[in-house]
Amino acid sequence: MSAQLRYWNLDPLIEKAALGVTELLTNVHRHAKPDKICTVEIEFLLDRLTVSVHDHDPRLPAVVHLEDGPDPLATSGRGLALIEAVSESWGARPQGDAGKVVWFTLPAPSATPVGIPAVPAYGAVGGAAFKEPVPFGDGAEAAETVRGHAATAVRSAVAG
Repeated sequence: MSAQLRYWNLDPLIEKAALGVTELLTNVHRHAKPDKICTVEIEFLLDRLTVSVHDHDPRLPAVVHLEDGPDPLATSGRGLALIEAVSESWGARPQGDAGKVVWFTLPAPSATPVGIPAVPAYGAVGGAAFKEPVPFGDGAEAAETVRGHAATAVRSAVAG
């Protein structure tokens, strides 16, 4: 994930994204049933990074806040509270019999250009036209218009 975030010029988000995805993967390892198979997906759209983990357990997670827990010095049980603290938003989506997706978003630093590095389009003269490359992953690229601006959703998924 760190390499992909560097590719997207999102180096300042690496630490928070790594913390969040580590917490989500730990939850899969500790709690998911019937298996521990999951998929991690990262998406950078406009000025938001979304990290999501899909597992096959349909049970939705619950946040345990420090004031609710019996031991404020406990070394486990606070993963979602950490994600809540470092992320802009987070949530869980049931996927029926397919399990659930737990996700969180991080805002891109204000100095980060929106999108991924551009390269000249085929036939461009003097670099006037640009086309964004498709990153590694599933190769899917979705374009839509948001608030009057064309936006490119860039995704990278890793199955585990």
